[in-house]
Amino acid sequence: MSKNPFITPFESLPNTLPIFPLPGAILMPGAELPLNIFEPRYLNMINDAIASHRMVGMIQPDPNGEGEDAVYRTGCAGRITQFRETSDCRIEMALTGVCRFDVGEELSTTRGYRLVVPDWSRFADDYADNTGLLQDEHERLLNTLQRFFDIKGYEADLKMLKQLPAVRLVDSLTMALPFDAAEKQMLLESIGPEQRLANFIALIDGDFDVPDSVTRH
Repeated sequence: MSKNPFITPFESLPNTLPIFPLPGAILMPGAELPLNIFEPRYLNMINDAIASHRMVGMIQPDPNGEGEDAVYRTGCAGRITQFRETSDCRIEMALTGVCRFDVGEELSTTRGYRLVVPDWSRFADDYADNTGLLQDEHERLLNTLQRFFDIKGYEADLKMLKQLPAVRLVDSLTMALPFDAAEKQMLLESIGPEQRLANFIALIDGDFDVPDSVTRH
């Protein structure tokens, strides 16, 4: 991630974090996720976040976990970078990914939303500037994407995709393509860009099984 004066330094990331469990939705560092907020508890969450560190943790519910509230172990915190209140009492907003986290202790709250102690320790490299990484793999990635889009019948602007750095391209498509929850989680938990690229290509080539090591909380 390039240096950004609005982004909280890694050493100053918050000790508590509200989480927003949303099926099929993940956030990657540096990427943007639009959200439409209307439930009272999540309106509380956004208002409280704006009043403090402006950060929300996106995380997927775990359909195979213990209990209705089970979530995967790992999510990604995003900073509220766009915000608009609507006349019908919704909030239209966007989160920009900052850093992934592992879920620690869950804390009690009187505001309806869930609050956890995040463990950022595994993901300090989310702050690295990875713009130039994987460029040697850019052409192979685009060729693989072309085959995938042709097979699936998807329409895509490959000229536009070609302009994206390889790391940003993988992360954006990780969020956008219709992978299932476990596949998205596996990509989210791929620590470095090289591992994420290898797993991404294997997924779209259709010859990758998500391992049982995808972690849950």
